[in-house]
Amino acid sequence: MTPADEGRRPILVTGAHRSGTTWAGRVLAASPTPVGYLWEPFNPRHRPGTFPVRFPHYFHYVCAENGAGLVGPIADALAFRYRPGAELRSLRSARDAGRMGRDWWRSARDRRRGATALMKDPIALFSSEWLADMFGMQVLVMIRHPAPFAASLRRRGWRHRFADFLEQPLLMRDHLAPFEREIRAAADRPPEDILDEAILLWNILYATVDRLREHRPEWSFARHEELSREPVAGFRGLYSALGLEWDAGVERLVRETSDASNPTDSERADSIRRSSAAHAGAWRTQLPAADIERIRAGTETVAARFYSDADWPPADASRS
Repeated sequence: MTPADEGRRPILVTGAHRSGTTWAGRVLAASPTPVGYLWEPFNPRHRPGTFPVRFPHYFHYVCAENGAGLVGPIADALAFRYRPGAELRSLRSARDAGRMGRDWWRSARDRRRGATALMKDPIALFSSEWLADMFGMQVLVMIRHPAPFAASLRRRGWRHRFADFLEQPLLMRDHLAPFEREIRAAADRPPEDILDEAILLWNILYATVDRLREHRPEWSFARHEELSREPVAGFRGLYSALGLEWDAGVERLVRETSDASNPTDSERADSIRRSSAAHAGAWRTQLPAADIERIRAGTETVAARFYSDADWPPADASRS
């Protein structure tokens, strides 16, 4: 184990994208403990100043066989060692320059105050065991019902390149072999309907989460729906599990970001202010009954490990 710095164990918040990782990560980072927030180093769109490695794939897989060269850069990121030279070479606009100033300042602040690193990164899901073992990370995995996951991807038009999986032999060997036929089919001819793509992607991601629950019982696993319905109690439990300090300011943030006066949805994908209870069930009216049935049938084998019949509308519900 090579922690980024001596002291408190860093935290990884992962799971599928659109599963509440941003909300969870931001609320956890509000602890007076203190905690420093790292945005998605495994995302190919991250800024090189905070992490200089640019992964060639979404959901890039790192394990003991290919991770040696990444230990130093990730340790530096977890220790908030900013790389201004790498960032300068990537600047293309005044907005980029402003972001550089912000990130450099935040990194310096978090180093000075000895902050615990919190890496919010759903794209690191497949690499989560390596990260936990190499850096002593505590891990929170967010779980989200397949119907709102699919509805969210459709609403935002987010597609996935399934060849990113096939181009990683270690990932296919260690995690995705049971889905190889379906992945090859989706890579050769992407589904016309994003809903079919979302069904396959949800199955792939949450079959992995199900295995992690079995192999890593010491990790924290939270269902987005339960956190949305009882946010104060849910986040209090996560704070306790992760050894973070809870105070009135954290509780205020939880209430503000989940209050019924907030919009059910936001145009900004990174917004954490929702009417959380309404947001959790919005898919029931956003999706036609036929689409819900298609999602349920397509994910049933994996979804039954996380959700019961009570988590789906009655089969004979009349909806257009």
